[in-house]
This record gives sequence, structure tokens and C-alpha cells, in this order.
Amino acid sequence: MKRFYFTILCTLFLILFIGCQTVSKKIEDTTTKEEQKLSKWLNKSEEDLKSFYGQPDKVEFLKTRNRNYVYINEKYKIKCERKFEINSRNIVVGFSSKNCF
Repeated sequence: MKRFYFTILCTLFLILFIGCQTVSKKIEDTTTKEEQKLSKWLNKSEEDLKSFYGQPDKVEFLKTRNRNYVYINEKYKIKCERKFEINSRNIVVGFSSKNCF
């Protein structure tokens, strides 16, 4: 009888472990797609970025004389934040995203 319970417990643990790996894989895939999408904006002009995304929700000025354009979206009550770093020649030189699925 103990062997039966042990087998059921091990099976449930294995199913739970595989399920967690699947979720992690989906998150990694989505993050990779997001980075590929945003990397296309590198070396593009500020005007191209604004024409696609519109006016930024926030502008953060950095000590390096660059600025970050911050775009915030909300989907399923999760706040997605995309930042694009613009240099003094109005060219996109960097990006980051947080919670964008």
C-alpha cells in the first residue's frame, strides 16, 4: 500500500515539474520574440519610433545627455513598460522591456 501511494506521489510531482518547465519555456520564447521585435528599432530615428508608437508616456533624461522614451501598456491588468534610449543625435541606441507578453 505504501508503494502505491509513493508511486502516485512521484507521478504527481513529475507532472507538476513538467508543467513548470512548459510555462518557463513559453515565457522565454515570448521574451525572445519581444527582444527581436524591439531590436529592429536600434539605429532608427526618433521620428520613426514616434510615428509607430506615438508620443511616449514619459520621457526620462539621463546623465549621459541621452533620454529614455517610456511607453506603458496594460494587458490583463499587467503593466507592460517599454523603454527606448535616444541619443543626442535623435537615434535609438538601446531598449528594454518589462512584463510585455
